[in-house]
Amino acid sequence: MAAALQILFLRRHFRRERVFRDRTNPLDLYNDGEMIKRYRFPRATVFELIDLVSPMIQTPTRRSMSISTSTQVLTTLRFLAKGDYQSEVGDIHGISTSSASRIIHRVCSAFNSSLSNIQFPGGANLPAVKEGFFKIASFPNVIGAIDGTLIPIQGLSGDDEPSYVCRKGYHAINVQAVVDHKLRFTNVVVRWPGGTHDAFILQQSGLFRHMEASVDNGWLLGDSGYPLKSWLITPLGNPSTPQEVRFQKAHCKTRSTVERSFGVLKQRFRCLHKTGGALSYKPERGTNIIESCFRLHNLALDRNVPLNRDPPLPLLQNNHVFNQQNTAANTLRNEIIQRF
Repeated sequence: MAAALQILFLRRHFRRERVFRDRTNPLDLYNDGEMIKRYRFPRATVFELIDLVSPMIQTPTRRSMSISTSTQVLTTLRFLAKGDYQSEVGDIHGISTSSASRIIHRVCSAFNSSLSNIQFPGGANLPAVKEGFFKIASFPNVIGAIDGTLIPIQGLSGDDEPSYVCRKGYHAINVQAVVDHKLRFTNVVVRWPGGTHDAFILQQSGLFRHMEASVDNGWLLGDSGYPLKSWLITPLGNPSTPQEVRFQKAHCKTRSTVERSFGVLKQRFRCLHKTGGALSYKPERGTNIIESCFRLHNLALDRNVPLNRDPPLPLLQNNHVFNQQNTAANTLRNEIIQRF
């Protein structure tokens, strides 16, 4: 009996004490400027996001120290903003690395489900969009600028691995996006490996079918990686006449809105840029995170959230040259050139 009591005492004595992590709420510590620097949104917008996704991420638990909705949202925003390792994000918010991984995926899914703010312009919105683009460089009838951008992901293995190696030699997701004159994303396709050609992504997208069916609504501007279409105007290869030069300059200046949008997006969410490392997730989870950043970017524009003042980032583009010619589209482009 005495021996049994002694064994029980030793077990209790050497048993690891349960550790309760410090989960101090940053919302109680930082002002709006400090919150934007660390989480990319002011306190009011963070509270709005918490209320928005709370019904989706609250999970029943028997634990007495469950992770609050605010901690889950802040953990996710911190990861998206800084591109930190999950262990660092977890330490900052008093949670384990495994919990941080589950939380980031869960909250990003909730963002994507609840933020329905990526919508292609149409109907009554078209005149304002066309006017906004026209004010940039006098290019008429433009409803969007299209381009692709590369989002680095961690090295993969398996049969699909080669398809994710982009032309720059690293693993990536190639994201197609359309923006308006306000740098707002109006169409996003987040699913294709980094080695996929921009023109192929466009041809497989719902945007292609939409534009083919509504050619009179307006034009998209794209670079030479896209085919020239009656609704997709690409630059000239070698402009020679004064009119062609003016057309080329106007096209480039107007189309640069999409490149600027990518720059702002990656400046705000460093997890999308190589300076923040690379997304250490399988492509399915990686695309979930990427899409949430696009939706949060649009939310930041809606709330007039200032951009953080970190050093500017170089853009990671996936530029190909598309040589296919389209007679009708060439005729249309020549008519546009005559306006300049």
